[in-house]
Amino acid sequence: MNITLIIVIITSIISFSAFSNQKITEQLIFYPPAVTNQKQWYRFFSCALIHADPMHLIFNMLSFYSFGGLVEDTFSYLFGSLGPILYIALYVISQFLCLLPTYTKHKDDYYYRSLGASGAVSAIIFAGIFLNPLARMGLFFIPIPIPGFIFGFIYLGITAYLDRKGAGGINHSAHLFGAIAGIGLLIIFGYAFSPYNLIQNFVEQIRSFSI
Repeated sequence: MNITLIIVIITSIISFSAFSNQKITEQLIFYPPAVTNQKQWYRFFSCALIHADPMHLIFNMLSFYSFGGLVEDTFSYLFGSLGPILYIALYVISQFLCLLPTYTKHKDDYYYRSLGASGAVSAIIFAGIFLNPLARMGLFFIPIPIPGFIFGFIYLGITAYLDRKGAGGINHSAHLFGAIAGIGLLIIFGYAFSPYNLIQNFVEQIRSFSI
């Protein structure tokens, strides 16, 4: 059983428990004033363990599982025995970083709440794209799979637009900054702990791309 599957199982168990127990949700949800006034910094992380509804949970965990196994295996190849630790660090640190802009904006907003692992999942997805930018990916409005790096640019553009619009009551900011955190942390880990030049690998793969 790999780390990815363990995270999926733990998140699913807690999320399903919270669906029928509002007290769990209130204790774990990201509520900025609780951080500001009561120093409940754990909420940056605990909110990733709960979701709005089963579809929200399934979408996040399916996306995470689809990319996580590959990224986890690649980390073991790139970083050796440090691979599992750095993989967990990428997920956890990205979850914190993706919510910092949200916290700054809503730290005294008593009506604001956010939940879900979307930011951390975005970090894993974009780490996977950076490691293998030519892998084909699909979008629901584009029937033909496209290279991951093109998917990434489209996704970031749409997410940034929706974040500015404040569309749908979804924390698009967490998606956006989670993706950025995933790539940034991967590059830092590469420089610090791996003999491989990850940026050069990314650039060379893009240069080899042909339609």
